[in-house]
Amino acid sequence: MPLSNHHMHLVKWALALAAAVIPIGSLLYSHWLTRQLLDEEVSKMEVWAEAMRAFTAADEHTDLNLVLKVMGGNHTIPVIVTDQHGLVIASRNLREVPSGPDSARVMQQLVSEMKAEGKCMKIDISPTATSHTSPEYIYLYYTESVMLRRLTFYPYAQLALVGVLVLAAIVALLASKRAEQNRVWVGLSRETAHQLGTPISALMAWSEVLRDTYPDDTLLPEMDKDVKRLQLIAERFSKIGSTPELEVTDLRGLLHGVTDYMRKRTSHKVRINLALPEHPLPARICPSLLEWVIENLCKNAVDAMEARGTITIKAVAHARGASILVSDTGKGIPSRKFKAVFKPGYTTKQRGWGLGLSLAKRIVEDYHHGHIYVKDSTLGQGTTFEIDFF
Repeated sequence: MPLSNHHMHLVKWALALAAAVIPIGSLLYSHWLTRQLLDEEVSKMEVWAEAMRAFTAADEHTDLNLVLKVMGGNHTIPVIVTDQHGLVIASRNLREVPSGPDSARVMQQLVSEMKAEGKCMKIDISPTATSHTSPEYIYLYYTESVMLRRLTFYPYAQLALVGVLVLAAIVALLASKRAEQNRVWVGLSRETAHQLGTPISALMAWSEVLRDTYPDDTLLPEMDKDVKRLQLIAERFSKIGSTPELEVTDLRGLLHGVTDYMRKRTSHKVRINLALPEHPLPARICPSLLEWVIENLCKNAVDAMEARGTITIKAVAHARGASILVSDTGKGIPSRKFKAVFKPGYTTKQRGWGLGLSLAKRIVEDYHHGHIYVKDSTLGQGTTFEIDFF
């Protein structure tokens, strides 16, 4: 049983929530693990510091086997030991210190960094607790092991890699979906053109019969116009189903034709103004398809104005080509809907299919490599669509 739109919406939110919870949980768990390892390394340093204290306080009767074993067991944690005056007296597991005259400077820099991180232990190495001499100390500085640092950054690297893979999967899915939509468009358009072909041929034949029978009938020219219109519609659908051939055309003549057609088929309460430049305005277009786009914009404008108002069609030249602007005095479009109006299925009409602007976008952007968008709209005042050709 197919899911309803409400259920699909819930599924999308659930997937989005899971996509957010999983990486956040992974990061929190990884952070907890690194904190555990860090605490373990601190404990090891405390044991190492105690072994260091025992080593410095040892005499000839002290068994140093265990102490040396503890001190020699640290193979990962970088350690620097200094006297109470800050002079380095021992180090271990340092890979960043060069040999030569720069070693002392680099060593002191590492000590400063470890001290700034708060990773320092003060070890009392006074001979006896009852000694009246001033106490003696050594300082142990350390930092995280290389392995712990790698584990700290590993979850982020892993999430970045997963993000790249997910992004690639989304791009592939969208490409597959778009290819499927293209196949549907092509199949539907070709089938529509094919289905229209048979009745149009029959109407053309009947028109010839009527012309021979009633040569003076004044209705025949009007019938011929309607038949030619049906032929143009079939031609448009056939071109939607394939890659149309573009030809250099003066936009002024095309817009004149569309304006004349719309004026004859709209209410006298709708005024259609045409503003064109005096010089030619050439563009590489498929005339029949672009006429379809302008007609769709004009019909939408008539609906938005409720068959009462003014439509202005304007053509201008720009540095890279030409633009066509279609404005109306209708009810306007909310700014948050500027992109949604071009999506298939979006409509404000009770009996609308929501395909007109989607089809217009496909014709302009996929076939003419141009751009169509809502340039401006004010609620209660009107909307302007712009088509740019490059």
